[in-house]
Amino acid sequence: MTEFTLRVDGMHCGSCVRRVTQALNLSDGLKVLDVQIGAARLRSTGEPVAVDRAIAALAKAGYSAHLEL
Repeated sequence: MTEFTLRVDGMHCGSCVRRVTQALNLSDGLKVLDVQIGAARLRSTGEPVAVDRAIAALAKAGYSAHLEL
């Protein structure tokens, strides 16, 4: 299992945190470890690592995101 952090743009409040958390929880192969305004820490439960899947789920929910290096 691989952990990674995404920087999430457009989050401003607790409702945003909740929406981001819900969007990520609906994505297969991901475990949400922590979501705060501006970032989400995740664990990929499969191979390949699900970074693209997480970014796509957030885009569908209206948020842009990128991998924190």
